Amino acid sequence: MSENSAKGYLDMQLLRFTTAGSVDDGKSTLIGRLLYDSKSIFEDQIEAIEKTSKRRGDGGEEGVNLALLTDGLRAEREQGITIDVAYRYFATPKRKFIIADTPGHIQYTRNMVTGASTANLAIILIDARNGVIEQTLRHSYIASLLRIPHIAVCINKMDLENYSEEVYEKIRKEFLDFAPKLKLTDIHFIPISALKGDNVVKKSKNMDWYTGETLMQLLETIPLDKDLNHSDARFPVQYVVRPQTAEFPDYRGYAGRIESGEFKVGDEITALPSGLSSKIKSIDTLGENLKSAHTPQSVTITIEDNIDISRGDMIVKKGNEPTVSQDVTAMVSWFNSRPLALRGKYALKHNTNDVRCMIKSVDFKIDVNTLEQNKEDKTLNMNDIAQISLRTTKPLFYDSYSKNRLTGSFILIDEGTNETVGAGMIV
Repeated sequence: MSENSAKGYLDMQLLRFTTAGSVDDGKSTLIGRLLYDSKSIFEDQIEAIEKTSKRRGDGGEEGVNLALLTDGLRAEREQGITIDVAYRYFATPKRKFIIADTPGHIQYTRNMVTGASTANLAIILIDARNGVIEQTLRHSYIASLLRIPHIAVCINKMDLENYSEEVYEKIRKEFLDFAPKLKLTDIHFIPISALKGDNVVKKSKNMDWYTGETLMQLLETIPLDKDLNHSDARFPVQYVVRPQTAEFPDYRGYAGRIESGEFKVGDEITALPSGLSSKIKSIDTLGENLKSAHTPQSVTITIEDNIDISRGDMIVKKGNEPTVSQDVTAMVSWFNSRPLALRGKYALKHNTNDVRCMIKSVDFKIDVNTLEQNKEDKTLNMNDIAQISLRTTKPLFYDSYSKNRLTGSFILIDEGTNETVGAGMIV
């Protein structure tokens, strides 16, 4: 790879997307089809799954079971289901992609939350024979909860319904009937057959009544610029840079990633939690001095005044500060087999800020199949989703998750086992 082509690859936009659907809706086959038809897999991978398919006698017309490309765990292959989140990376000339293939079983809700938490787009698969079912609602609710900006509803197995436009339109209407309740906005519908390849990468000759994009065309062209928060400048400090060398005897910079917004040299800033103000003196990266930097760049910022700033603090633009509080209300997805302990103490990680917290209350649990709030049951078990209130030992600097996914999210950690027990989205 030449230097120019390498730079071009690095500069390409990255789309993160996740798949969700009921068991046997064909998620893994769809991902396999995307990789196979876009020629994004190596020859040795194709040979390996061809051998496995032949041994098991499940290769179909092409002699290859495409689901084996993502169902990487032995238990998944034996059962023919997806258990854990499988991440796959590939690229086309137009864009880079990270896929999170997530499980369909209800007991793996936590895995879907993990895989979808950073996604720009969610592919929700619906079996054309079954239409919209409870799990469709559940997966759509989680996509809505996680504020995934774009939804691609892929109505799969159209080959088993004779590629019927009537079947497609009926399912499309069913989905649109409940979508407003979930505040899903950018929804795209595509009739596909992952097994046969219709409308995945190549246009389907069997569904000439469908004039929209193929799934690959949608993934390559869907606009991503508006997915990031460009208005609220947030810079959590990850590391204080003090070289103390002969060349830089007095250099003091603050390194981290810009989580949202833009910073320019000369901007007036406020350091949190101190609330003290200064101006940006320089923005440095890889030996370069920048005049400005924006999300999601990683940079080192220096300021004009000698303010005490350390890891876990946040630099923001003056006059555009986030909420600073020790009391937080959040929707939480519980990951652990041990239930959430009311009045229990946990470690909380929010951006670069590590604090301890106590769970004050469970306000209500969500039935993700009906969207009803249960205010009586206060027990939070694995895969449950609930609204909780907590208090931290020192202030957090946050925006609501609906406004800023990166500064509005956190994880809870069991201090005894160091396990991540929950993921939170600040209300």
